[in-house]
Amino acid sequence: MTTDRPEPADATAPAVTVVGIGADGWDGLTETARQALRDARVVLGGPRHLGLLPPECDADRVPWPSPLRPALPALLAAHAGRGLAVLASGDPFFHGIGRALGEELGAAALRVLPHPSSVSHACARLGWPREDTEVVSLVGRPAARLAAALHHGRRLLVLSTGAATPAEVAELLRDRGFGPSGMRVLERLGGPEERVTPEATADDWPPDAPAAALNLVAVDCRRAPDALRLGAVPGLPDEAYEHDGQLTKRHVRAVTLAALAPAPGELLWDVGGGSGSIAVEWMRVHPSCRAVTVERDAVRAGRIARNADRLGVPALTVVTGAAPGALAGLPRPDAVFIGGGLTAPGLLDACWQALSPGGRLVANTVTLESEALLADARRRHGGELVRLAVAHAVPVGGFTGWRQAMPVTQWAVRKPLDPSPSPPSRPSGAER
Repeated sequence: MTTDRPEPADATAPAVTVVGIGADGWDGLTETARQALRDARVVLGGPRHLGLLPPECDADRVPWPSPLRPALPALLAAHAGRGLAVLASGDPFFHGIGRALGEELGAAALRVLPHPSSVSHACARLGWPREDTEVVSLVGRPAARLAAALHHGRRLLVLSTGAATPAEVAELLRDRGFGPSGMRVLERLGGPEERVTPEATADDWPPDAPAAALNLVAVDCRRAPDALRLGAVPGLPDEAYEHDGQLTKRHVRAVTLAALAPAPGELLWDVGGGSGSIAVEWMRVHPSCRAVTVERDAVRAGRIARNADRLGVPALTVVTGAAPGALAGLPRPDAVFIGGGLTAPGLLDACWQALSPGGRLVANTVTLESEALLADARRRHGGELVRLAVAHAVPVGGFTGWRQAMPVTQWAVRKPLDPSPSPPSRPSGAER
């Protein structure tokens, strides 16, 4: 039902009012937020949120379509100029609709009235400092991404996709060697039916433990004594990977990632993926890092996907095909690593041409033929050519000696900037 309220006279006023609401519903809103909803002629939101509005809010209530993001532009355009309000869960700009609205309309078009987020409520209930607590969202995302955040002694808050999420979290913790971790489920935070479960370990978590659909999971990370320790910097133990020998070994991998210099939001091409270790560790640097690995062997491509899943970066894109042909149509990279196939005609030049201005290219080889190609590339483009030699101490009879691994020749180069560089492209909300 709508009323005959006049249109706003100020054409420069924000076009959309975004109101954050919690499990405490209308009673938990400030008077400013309540009045904004009373004044609205159209309110967009999820069915649960719209159901929290009292009869005094007589605006048209329009539920979000599914899928939401592709339909959002037309939906906003259809109700433009009608006194539009949006109901969001908690803080709209914390894993909420605020991002999509901001990308679509711009900040100046929004008046945002946030509410405490479920994370703020959870930290208050648990006594955990917000700045020391990492948040991992599994809403619309695979549970495997939680694995990248598992470090002994860290505290995590996991945003759940539904009632089944706590059991999925417990199963993943057990599988990744964090079964002793403490878990609590926090339900309907801020509302009259709020509940916080007693702490139990993931090892002891019942798979059929009931949980409300609206919940998050608190995890106090504790690694099992016999579990493989994975650090937060590149150079994970070789044993962390499933491989058939095609693996950039730990020490060379650490040097290679240092040369690639990943930064938040950047995209890597890992050409000749092998086991995918370079792409996996690139993505583990920051949750917003993205990577595409190209591998011509289908069995190895499947292995890369399993490694990515186990090590917490299931969003790694795996392309099965031979480069350079398989590179066609891929988004432009900020960095390229070539770990195999250097002698394929046109591969090195194709990677160089595709690389963004200011981007980095790193190529490793152990063969003389490929080394000659890298020397020629250095002559044409500059950069640094180094040889990496690693030796391991091994038993020699009753003594100890050095066993030399094959030396690796590495070329690292930065592509010159364009005279007028444009800002890097940013991933859409769905890619983040």
